[in-house]
Amino acid sequence: MAKKGNRVQVILECTEHKESGVPGTSRYISTKNRKNTPDRLELKKYNSVLKKVTVHREIK
Repeated sequence: MAKKGNRVQVILECTEHKESGVPGTSRYISTKNRKNTPDRLELKKYNSVLKKVTVHREIK
């Protein structure tokens, strides 16, 4: 039987949005396996405010 509790929900926030000065935020909710990736997650996602693909980092 598999262990439960390794997969956790994380919030990803755009890194370029704060520097641009445009109001609003770009955030995504995703899940990750805590056992395989203990460090912070970093993915390229679409930012609808800036209308381009940017790097989104996990926030706590």
